[in-house]
Amino acid sequence: MNEIIIISTYRRNGLYDIGPEVNNIVKKSGIENGLVNVFARGATAAIMIQENWDDSVQSDVVTLLAKLIPPGVWEHDRQDNNGDSHLKSGLVGPSETIPLIQGKLALSTWQNIFFCEFDGPRSKREIAVTVMQA
Repeated sequence: MNEIIIISTYRRNGLYDIGPEVNNIVKKSGIENGLVNVFARGATAAIMIQENWDDSVQSDVVTLLAKLIPPGVWEHDRQDNNGDSHLKSGLVGPSETIPLIQGKLALSTWQNIFFCEFDGPRSKREIAVTVMQA
């Protein structure tokens, strides 16, 4: 089963919790055991599994990436001023695959799925979710 999640982002860099949307797709699929792949469509976005208890970890991720990959110093900035966005996206990666066990994502208590925006804000971002039976 494949489905597209569409979200809007409101910051240039930020993590957006998409766990509830992914869980809804899993429930709709009716698949009990298998794999769930979550894929960010776009060269300046990514998917990350991270702690969901409070916003500090998500803020720390954004701060770390800004320190590692600052804006405005990359060759690609001459085209459209988002060289850092492409590098952050490539470093984090476009997808995550999560085991599906007895109809539930095999995430721990503190893990959740985040869409990572590195070139926002955007009115429309697409995330492809594929649920596969084992």
